[in-house]
Amino acid sequence: MQDDGVAQCQLCPHHCRILPGKTGLCLSRRNVDGRLVSEVYGHPCAIAVDPIEKKPLYHFHPGTTCLSIACTGCNFRCLNCQNHDISQVAPSQVRHIDLTPGQVVDICIEQRCPGIAYTYTEPLTWLEYMTDTARLAHERGLWNILVTAGYVCQEPLRDLLPYIDAANIDLKSFSDDTYRKVSGGSLAPVLNTILAMRDAGVWIELTNLVIPGINDSPDNIRALCRWMADNRLQDTLLHFSRFFPRYRMNDTPPTPLKTLKMARQIALDEGIQNVYLGNV
Repeated sequence: MQDDGVAQCQLCPHHCRILPGKTGLCLSRRNVDGRLVSEVYGHPCAIAVDPIEKKPLYHFHPGTTCLSIACTGCNFRCLNCQNHDISQVAPSQVRHIDLTPGQVVDICIEQRCPGIAYTYTEPLTWLEYMTDTARLAHERGLWNILVTAGYVCQEPLRDLLPYIDAANIDLKSFSDDTYRKVSGGSLAPVLNTILAMRDAGVWIELTNLVIPGINDSPDNIRALCRWMADNRLQDTLLHFSRFFPRYRMNDTPPTPLKTLKMARQIALDEGIQNVYLGNV
């Protein structure tokens, strides 16, 4: 806490300076008497059983299911957000249920799912709840799957990674300008997250949503693939996903299939060994 009662959040690169009684950009962390408190701990707004391929994870125990769970909150403001009704709102605006970490683990076992996926919104904004649940899940022999945009500071990420078995990271573009304009963030912290997961032995798959006129240029796609190859990620699965009009990008047309095929060919030419097309 600073002298004026302002609390500065150290969870993500936004480093929000939060006034007393207010929340940061993610809307789920509030300054209460100079201390940051998660307003969504133990209050998930979504829970479902999904096939693991939906995350998408194609080479991590394919054919199995996972218990998917989400709380409100996101530290990006993506113009094309497909889950904006729960990610871009305050906790008080969404119905939720009360579940302790132990109860989440119990439900996962009752549903005969071998793992839990933290997904739908940005799980890193409810990191405390996710970490406590993931720790208990490991104690019960369950996997933990993180579906994330990867915008987080390295210190809190290091505390989480020992409990994460697999992750799909949404690498939105290889352009910092695109990150700023479309998502309200920057590229470098996301790349750092991917490399930290690689070094921690987490199973990684990357998703790139290809948006017409935004990140679909051959140069952008080639730069992404070359970065992967240069950083020992050529064996990492890369999903090129088709865009459909959504949220504040309803005037943007769906991605042509020929664009996705072009992206896949570029990736293969650059040495990426496992390339899939999604939403097709």
